[in-house]
Amino acid sequence: MFKPWLPFEWIVAIRFLREGRLQTLFIVSGVALGVAVIVFMSALMAGLQTNLIHRVLSAQAHIQLLPPQEVSRPLRQGGDAAGGEVEGPTVQPPLQRLKSIDQWQTVATQIRAMPDVLVVSPVAGGSALVVRGAASRAVTVAGIEPDAYLRIVDIGDKIVRGSAQVAAADILVGTELASDLGVDLGDKLRVATADGTASTLTILGIFDLGNKPANQRITYMALHTAQSLLGLPGGATSLEVSVADVYAAEVIAQRITTATGVEADSWIRTNAQFFTAVSAQTTANTAIRFFVGLSVAFGIASVLAVAVVQKSREIGILRAMGISRAQILRLFLLQGALLGLGGSVVGSAAGALGLFLWQRAAKNADGTALFPLVLDPALFTVALLLATATGLLSAVAPARRAARLDPVVAIRG
Repeated sequence: MFKPWLPFEWIVAIRFLREGRLQTLFIVSGVALGVAVIVFMSALMAGLQTNLIHRVLSAQAHIQLLPPQEVSRPLRQGGDAAGGEVEGPTVQPPLQRLKSIDQWQTVATQIRAMPDVLVVSPVAGGSALVVRGAASRAVTVAGIEPDAYLRIVDIGDKIVRGSAQVAAADILVGTELASDLGVDLGDKLRVATADGTASTLTILGIFDLGNKPANQRITYMALHTAQSLLGLPGGATSLEVSVADVYAAEVIAQRITTATGVEADSWIRTNAQFFTAVSAQTTANTAIRFFVGLSVAFGIASVLAVAVVQKSREIGILRAMGISRAQILRLFLLQGALLGLGGSVVGSAAGALGLFLWQRAAKNADGTALFPLVLDPALFTVALLLATATGLLSAVAPARRAARLDPVVAIRG
């Protein structure tokens, strides 16, 4: 028995669906399968992209500000005084000197005041040579302010042994460099630059960036230590910036360049091929969801079109009893919406179950999850709403056809 407060259209729509149980089961199963595919693919692609971007950005800032490159300009061009042609001078690009961003403190303050910017940290970077006994290796020095820099690049999360809070006499080295030099925590390293400046530092921590060349070359030390070592008193060779929305990094970088006049490169520009691949994945996922949704819509429309033919006599009787065309229209629209809603609920549950089983089956060699999957409630809400809306829209044509049936013709069959 239906509740007496149910509207007439609801009572008839549910009765029609119950009478055609087999058709209802098939279309709900089809909608559920489509929604399950959309939920599974969306969550899987979102988790994959988040994991890839996290890996790319785990060792670099979202935006990096660099000093301008030095360029050469010819002193003379064109012809001589007699109008003859003069062979142009050979212009060679100059060797790039290690230099600081002009008035970087002012620039950093200006950037911090911008919306969507989270952290700004100076870095003094350059090349050096680390020496341990008879062994030596060429490395890249990065002088950092730990409190700020670790909020951009979480070196602390990559520390294998020791600590990342470097002081004036400390240095952080990668696992490969430590192995090559045969050093461990507490050992001393002599760090020298090309101009002969040298400093002896103590290994405070050993990190693993997940990249062998990076673990061989990159070293971290305190900002003031690197400034003294590289001959940059009070200078910074780059400003590292973290933003709230990583996908808006290029737009924010252009805004920073316009406001400060300093060249700003976002991770999107420096990893252009990777970002193109991520965008292609997003486009492919969107195309899959569109065609799955389209097939679901055609399925619902075809079932309801058949239902109009099967129920034409009942529709004629209802019209003869005084039911309006608008009520008949709403009746079939309601059936489409109920089919979409029921299929979306079942499909969302099936998609979540599929994700759970996939995460348990797909493991790394060490037994950990391949990458974390986050079941966003918004994904299920959107899938439910879209499936219901698809069912409603796909029912428009059959509903209009049912509403236009002539009662006498429909009753006669």
